[in-house]
Amino acid sequence: MTPVIIPVVRALGQLDDRAFLSVLIQSIALSALAFLGLHAMALGVVHGMLNWHGPLAWFADILGSIGASVLAMWLFLPLAALIGTLFLDRIARAVERRYYPDLPPAAGASLAAQLWDGLVLGLRILMLNLLALLLIFLLPGVGLVLGWLVAAYGMGRGLFVAVAMRRMPRSAAEQVYRSCRGVVLAQGGIMALAAVVPVLNLLIPILGTAIMVHVLDRAVGQMPRDIAAR
Repeated sequence: MTPVIIPVVRALGQLDDRAFLSVLIQSIALSALAFLGLHAMALGVVHGMLNWHGPLAWFADILGSIGASVLAMWLFLPLAALIGTLFLDRIARAVERRYYPDLPPAAGASLAAQLWDGLVLGLRILMLNLLALLLIFLLPGVGLVLGWLVAAYGMGRGLFVAVAMRRMPRSAAEQVYRSCRGVVLAQGGIMALAAVVPVLNLLIPILGTAIMVHVLDRAVGQMPRDIAAR
């Protein structure tokens, strides 16, 4: 299997891990609530824009519901990234306990720095997704591909750096990211696609973190010890 597929298979294979279950349930619950709230907000916005009356009102309801669902799924990634950071350490520890038991305890960036980075990550992905949404409307067809690439970059890079900061300062995390940029962005692309699949999108916060732990371990193993000391 390729370096892109192995982390995905391992992350999916650990969903039945007892250590994962409580985190998984909480993550799904928060993701579901966030998605429903986002859908309700999007529904209100779309119906407000399609304020039709008379015979066309029923058509506006159907169109508004479809539009709200698409908008909610497209903008779910920022929330998924933010939720993922809430459980990041617990998920990462469970993965390391199963696959990398010889690793020392994580001692990278401070908890405050990680929380701040999680908030910034969510806002950054939100802005990138809004840009991607604009591209889709301005450049039909081509915009959809560009939008997916933008979302893949935001989610992949952001989540990888957040995971890496558990074990190293931000400067080192950025350096490790540059060494495995292709794999990280490929994983981001998978997550961006999963974000538009109902039910599967609720697993993004936990699966994305688990995947990036595996990507990080491989990347660090291929770098000089003085660059990425763990």
